[in-house]
Amino acid sequence: MTAAAKHIVAESAVGLQSRWLNFRALYQTTPTDRIDLIRSGVNAADFKAFVGRLDIQQEKIFTMLDIATATVNRKASRNEALSREDSEKVLGMAKLIGQVETMLEQSGDPGQMHDFDAARWLTRWMEEPIPALAGASPSQYMDTIEGQDMISKLLAQMQTGAYA
Repeated sequence: MTAAAKHIVAESAVGLQSRWLNFRALYQTTPTDRIDLIRSGVNAADFKAFVGRLDIQQEKIFTMLDIATATVNRKASRNEALSREDSEKVLGMAKLIGQVETMLEQSGDPGQMHDFDAARWLTRWMEEPIPALAGASPSQYMDTIEGQDMISKLLAQMQTGAYA
């Protein structure tokens, strides 16, 4: 595991209250580092705490990511990690939050960062119908990595002002 991945895992081990993940660092790190994190697994209790920070009901996030609530609750009570597949979807969501944070940082007004919660904005935006998705909401594509990649590209188009 690379130093960057170890740093992100160490942050994860501390728990969400201290900083579950540095979303921008996750977004900006190498795919190899993210693969290491996926293979290590996201702690189920950390995932539940992460979901608690979002501006959306827990069940909606679990459904959006196609992660079984009972499995998360059971693994959280045992302090276990999610499966690789579920960890990949969770980290994909966190990576999208990091993308939004990076986009805001690149906007040139660092003062906006203090007043803007990228995680809450993203979860609200994902519930809205998007013309570029033929009226579907981004949340309908979050259950697969391919869908998450499509949403990432849509966010990038928004940043450049391309049709989204």
